[in-house]
Amino acid sequence: MTSARGKRVLIAGLGDSGVLTALRLAPRAEVVGISAKPGLVSGQELGTRLARPAEWARNYWIPFDRFRGLDRVRTVQASLTGVDPAGRKVSAVRADGAVVVEPYDALVISTGVGNGFWRRPNMQSDREIGESLRAAHQRLAAAHSIAVIGGGAAAVSSAMNLAAVWPGTKVALYFPAERPLTAHHPRVWNRVRRRLIAAGVTLHPGHRAVLPDGFPGDEITSDPVRWSTGQPPTTADAVLWAVGKVRPNTGWLPPDLLDERGFVKVTPQLQVPGHPEIFAIGDVAATDALRSSARNRADGLLATNIRAYLAGKPLRAFRPATRRWGSVLGVQPDGLEVFAPSGHAFRFPRWSIDTVLQPWIVRRGIYRGIRDNGSTVERVIGEGLTGREG
Repeated sequence: MTSARGKRVLIAGLGDSGVLTALRLAPRAEVVGISAKPGLVSGQELGTRLARPAEWARNYWIPFDRFRGLDRVRTVQASLTGVDPAGRKVSAVRADGAVVVEPYDALVISTGVGNGFWRRPNMQSDREIGESLRAAHQRLAAAHSIAVIGGGAAAVSSAMNLAAVWPGTKVALYFPAERPLTAHHPRVWNRVRRRLIAAGVTLHPGHRAVLPDGFPGDEITSDPVRWSTGQPPTTADAVLWAVGKVRPNTGWLPPDLLDERGFVKVTPQLQVPGHPEIFAIGDVAATDALRSSARNRADGLLATNIRAYLAGKPLRAFRPATRRWGSVLGVQPDGLEVFAPSGHAFRFPRWSIDTVLQPWIVRRGIYRGIRDNGSTVERVIGEGLTGREG
């Protein structure tokens, strides 16, 4: 029997799932991470990101060198270009064009998905990340009417947070079914609906948008929105597309590793069939219809299975959740509501967010220590991005 110690685990993609997996593995293996970003740029809480970018960035945009648990992890900023499963090596290209080749004993694919302008796989510097945050915020701040298109948590959260920050702006939410959040328990929508109405958001069920030709969802638009469900076109100063048209970031992978939609095929043990040394986690992994390994802390199971694989021991199976759960609206003036799969809510009071939840549960517990050594927010975004501008 061998152990993980002395073995190299390469993590391709250091988003939410990749970072958490690296933190789990770092104490017992040599870990190398490749990312197109210079830090964690989370795909979570779109509404807060758009409405209050400075607040969002403090908790969801964290340079890698601030993670104490990543001190043993070597991070490489580069764009992934290919993998050689037979030779067990991954290739990538740095911003200056230099080619990088990294060998591995075990590979974790956690490259996530592209979904709108807030989740892109392209190479970015700190400044470019900051500019994108500021541009989206200012575009919406200048609008007197906003149409949010989509029925998932990103759309619902965006409508709520934009209406809360700019109460003078007309915010409307358009969704195709009778209710949004169809992957959540119905109790969740019953509760969230009341909050949206109280914030002044107008709700438009049964509206399925006709996507513009070549629609990438990568920008806020102002052209009229047309509906395949028969309603007259809708106009607004700003149209935010959050329709869930995700694109797996797998263009660098061989087709035989992917399913018909381009997601990475995995066994219940999160291994790629036919390649037991390759694992996948997060939105890019075809675990189940909800791709729930991204949200159910499967990083713990994955790290355990990688160590077991390297030691020649049995692996455990991942059990997908049947419903979405967690936060929907993000932090609000009265606190944070987190929904269980049953639809029941647990509330963190507002005072506890900055004194208990973020410093103790998130930064010390989940992220295993975050250094408070200066903020990228102040360096790149600047202050004063929470009121109307333009």
